[in-house]
Amino acid sequence: MSKEELHEEEPEIIYIPDDEGNEEEFEVIMKFEVDGSDKKYMMVVPMEGDEETDEVYAFRYEEDDNGDDLKLFTIDDEEEWAIVEETFNTLMAEEEEEEQA
Repeated sequence: MSKEELHEEEPEIIYIPDDEGNEEEFEVIMKFEVDGSDKKYMMVVPMEGDEETDEVYAFRYEEDDNGDDLKLFTIDDEEEWAIVEETFNTLMAEEEEEEQA
């Protein structure tokens, strides 16, 4: 197994504080940009919990130039949310097709 293949299997973990300031662990399952926009988005799932009931959370994010500092923004705009959801569903469908081929 090459280093690249090994790296792909390691989950990217981020920590997001909850309402009480406790940091919760999330796995990044997908990052993408929306066509015609310079905004970047990530989809995350909680590390703890039942896989069957895991919710997927979406955030808009910005990184500093060296990629060390990550800022997350909630998506409050319904139109923006619809675009993100549609892009995520399309990418997931494409991924499933590739796995079945």
